[in-house]
Amino acid sequence: MKKTKKESSELRFDIVSEDWIVIATGRAKRPESFQKERRKENWEKGECPFCNLKSQLSPVYESQNITVIPNLYPAFSEESKLDEREVGPYKRMNGVGYHEVIITKDHKKQMAEFSIKETREVIDCYHKRYVDLMDKKFVSYISIFHNHGKEAGASISHPHSQLIAIPIIDPDIKRSLKGSKRYWEKYGQCPHCTMMRWDIKDKQRIIFENKDFVVLCPYASTIAFEMRIYPKKHEAYFERFEEEEKTNFAEALNIALKSLFKGLQDPSYNFFLHTAPCDGKDYSHYHWHFEILPKTDIPAGFELGTGIEICTIEPERAAEHLRKFI
Repeated sequence: MKKTKKESSELRFDIVSEDWIVIATGRAKRPESFQKERRKENWEKGECPFCNLKSQLSPVYESQNITVIPNLYPAFSEESKLDEREVGPYKRMNGVGYHEVIITKDHKKQMAEFSIKETREVIDCYHKRYVDLMDKKFVSYISIFHNHGKEAGASISHPHSQLIAIPIIDPDIKRSLKGSKRYWEKYGQCPHCTMMRWDIKDKQRIIFENKDFVVLCPYASTIAFEMRIYPKKHEAYFERFEEEEKTNFAEALNIALKSLFKGLQDPSYNFFLHTAPCDGKDYSHYHWHFEILPKTDIPAGFELGTGIEICTIEPERAAEHLRKFI
C-alpha cells in the first residue's frame, strides 16, 4: 500500500560539540505522550506487522529467508535537496537519506539460533543493500544495525535489522576516524591491526578466530561482555568485502551471538557495523568491523555526565566465560 507522505526529519548542528542531531519529525509524538507512555512491544505473532508484509511497502530486496522494505516511519527519507540553511547562530538541513528494515521470515527464530548458512544470507543482504545505496546522491555514511530485545530498543520482537543511509558522518565514526588517523600518522600502522595482532598473540581476550576473522573482547571494553569482530586483513571499506570471506564472517558472527545467547542466557543486545564513510575521501587508515554490545549495564549519572564508561567485569574474564559456550 502507499505510504502517506510525512514531514521530513531534520538535522540540526550543535555548535559546541560540532555534532549533527536528528530531530525525527517523521516519528513525532505529542508532548503529553511522554508523560505516561511506555514502550509498547509488539510481541504477539497475531499482531506482528512483519508476518504480514503484504500490507507493508513493496520490497526493495528479497531472498529465500529475508525481505527488505523501506521503513514505514523513517528517521531519514529520500528528498531532492538537503536545503542547508542558517537560523540565527544555528545550522540545519533536511534529513535526507534512506531507512530500510531487513526482516528475516521466521517470527520466533532469532539470529543467535541461525545456522551459519542462514547468517551468511543475512550478511549477503547487508552487503548488497550497502553497495546498492552507497553511491546515491547525498549518502556519505551507511549504518547497519540490529537490536535484539526490549532493553536494546526492539519494539517488535520479530527479528529484524535496519539500514540507514545518511548525508553526514556520525560523531562516533568521526572520533574513530580521527583516532585511527592520528595513530597511523604517528606509528605508520593501523591501530586496529596493532591491537588485533597483540590480542591474537596474548589470547586472553580472544573468543574465536578463523582464517579471516577474529572475535574478541576489547582491551578497553566500554561495557561488560562487549565484543568486536575484525577482519584479519586490513581493509577500511565494508563495500570491498570479498565473497570468499563472507562465510567465515558468518561463522564468526554466528559463534559470537551464540556465546552470548548461551553464556548470558539470551540478553538484549545491539550489534552494528563500523566502516569508513562512502563519501569518496581516503580513509585507508581505518579498519572496518562489527561491534556487539549486550545490555549488561544501564548508564547512570556519572557515565552520562562525564562520557566515561564503567565496565563491571574485566574483558579477560568476560572472554574466558564466553569461550565456554562456543
